[in-house]
Parts: sequence; structure tokens; C-alpha cells
Amino acid sequence: MLHDPNRVYVFDTTLRDGEQVPGCQLTTPEKIEIARELEALGVDIIEAGFPVSSPGDFQSVVEISKVVKEPTVCALTRANKGDIDVAVAALQYAKHPRIHTGIGSSDMHIKHKFNSTREEILERAVEAVKYAKRSVEDIEFYAEDAGRADVEYLAKMIEAVITAGATVVNIPDTNGYCLPNQYGDKIRYLKENVKNIDKAVISVHCHNDLGLATANSIAGLQNGARQVEGTINGIGERAGNTSIEEVVMILKTHPILGLHTKINTKNFYELSRMVSTQMRMVVQPNKAIVGSNAFAHSSGIHQDGFLKMRENYEIIKPEDVGFPSATIVLTARSGRHALKFHLERLGYKLDKEELADAYHRFLTLADNKLDIKDDDLLLLVNSNTLYGQSFTNVSNK
Repeated sequence: MLHDPNRVYVFDTTLRDGEQVPGCQLTTPEKIEIARELEALGVDIIEAGFPVSSPGDFQSVVEISKVVKEPTVCALTRANKGDIDVAVAALQYAKHPRIHTGIGSSDMHIKHKFNSTREEILERAVEAVKYAKRSVEDIEFYAEDAGRADVEYLAKMIEAVITAGATVVNIPDTNGYCLPNQYGDKIRYLKENVKNIDKAVISVHCHNDLGLATANSIAGLQNGARQVEGTINGIGERAGNTSIEEVVMILKTHPILGLHTKINTKNFYELSRMVSTQMRMVVQPNKAIVGSNAFAHSSGIHQDGFLKMRENYEIIKPEDVGFPSATIVLTARSGRHALKFHLERLGYKLDKEELADAYHRFLTLADNKLDIKDDDLLLLVNSNTLYGQSFTNVSNK
């Protein structure tokens, strides 16, 4: 099935699972704009929507299918013929269409969501895949709540849907329940016990309810999965989905894993900002990879080490993810090295005594003003008084 056994396929569901965040609904033109940027990013599959859910979602899948050239365009369905028929119609213009259909696999879902039995659910799963296969060759099956499913029953379900024609099998930790070792073990069990598993790609789809979505996704990939599903900025239902940028950069930063994607990582920062703006959802400053503080250094100890050698405190280069640049943020916790760096950037070179005097007065300034700007530093070296302090020992060389 896979030409390169170490290639990880990136399945982006920003436009489907990501858009389920309350208040973040996108218009069709906005979805098209993001889809174009996802294609430029290099994602392999774009889940464009859930066509049966609304006329607007149907139309978005249609229009995205028209403009996207390289990635597979995927449409979500439940395991019933009506959903599948609508998805097939929505994908009529797609160059590389995929139907993503599935049903619950845990006893919790089987009993309390479907009021059914394992046998009936298994039959419905197989019927859905067979029906979808009549219209579209590429069929992905999701075993919802696989994270809490009995592993032997899950293996039976996965084997049956692959026999029915599934080309990708999605093993979702729908509720973000699993620990990384538990999720990894589940993927490995399927890899070792499903007889026809070599006929399909195993996909990981993890939610972040316990903050483990990225860790679980990596554990799944380490144990044989070769497709990862997630969103830009980690947005999504409840606490969100796996963050695409985190998984990709983990694989890039740890070549020992032996896994790679075809993602153009330099596009991450701008795409993150686009998604944030259009979905009206602020990226938390300390968000890994794309947060505004991801490459900001404010502690004096960290600043000193960073200025001596970047790798002391940065394992990723900002430019590798399209981030403007690392920043040395001046606060009351900053050291002399950081102040010297910024003054020299502004054209001021101070000797040891002048720097010591300027630093002493800088701390007074920083205790009174949380956000230190260049204008404050210029005032620091050019003014005779600031907050009642003298600056006569500071000179412009």
C-alpha cells in the first residue's frame, strides 16, 4: 500500500473537526482560502466538511473540490446510505476524492449511543464501506471511540472493513482518554493481529481532553500508524485536536524516529495566523511552534545562554516554521547581557561601568513599566532623569 514505509501522511481536518468550535463557523470563500493554503503547506488529505450536515457545508465541499489539485479531498459521513450519497455528490469535482465513514466501536457507544449490539454494529460498518466503495475507490473507515474499545473486538472490526474495501482505517481516541503507552499498544496490537492490515493505512486521530493528543499521535506513529489527523493550532471539538504543526515538527526534530512528511514547515506561522483570524480564535501566546511567545526569551539566565549560542535554549529555528524571529524580551527578570544586546542593536556601545549603571536604572524602569519598548531604551540613554534617577554615566559611543 505504501511506497515509502517511513512516510507519514498528513490529514488536515481544520475545515471539519476544527470548525466545530462554537463561534468559529467559516464561510465557503474563507474555507477555500484556507484550503489553498493547506495545499501550499503540503498536506496530503483535506477533510473539507460533513456534507449532509448543512447546505453550506455541502457547497463548501463542492467548491473546495474544484480548486484543490494535489491533496485528496475528503468528506465525512455516518454509516448510512443517505450520508454517503450526499458526500458522493459533494465530491463529484474532486480529482482525488475520499469518503470518510464509520461508526462507534466501544461498548459505551454501542450500548448507550446506538442502543445496539456488537454484531449489529459490525454489520453496519461493513455495509457502509461496501456501499461507499461502489462510488469512490478511496474509503477511510473511522472506529469512533476506539480509545475505549475492547481491542479484540476492534481488531475484528478493522479486519472486516478492510475486507469490505477500506483503504485507510482511523483509530480515534475520540474522548482524549488514552495514555500514550495505552494508545501505542492499541495501534501495535492491530498491526500485529489484523491479518489484512497490510492492505490499509492505519490513521491516528486524537483529541486533547487530557492534553495528550500530540503525545498519543506520536505513540501511534511509533507503533505503525502512517497517517496522522489533526488541525492547525490544535483547534477542534471541546479541548481540540492534535496540532498538525506539533506532530510535524516533532518528527523533523527527532530524526531518530525515522519518520517524515512532505510538509513545507516554513508556511506554519502564516497559516496559523490566517486560521486564527478567520475563525476569530486567538492562539494562546505559549502555544508550541506558533504562539507569540514560542521563541521569546525573558529570563536573564535564558537570555544569556541564548545570546551565547542559540541552541542553548532553542531546539527549533524560528525561520523553519516561518516565525519572524526569536525575541529577547526585556523585563525585570532580564540580565545585563540582554540589555547590552538591545542597546547595541540601537547603536549604543557601553563600557562595563556604563552598562552596570544603565542596568541598575533599567531595573527601576522595568519594575515600573511592564512593556519595555525601544523608545524607553532611547530615553534611558539620552535623558538625564527618569523615575527620579540620573543617567549621566550613560554615553552614546
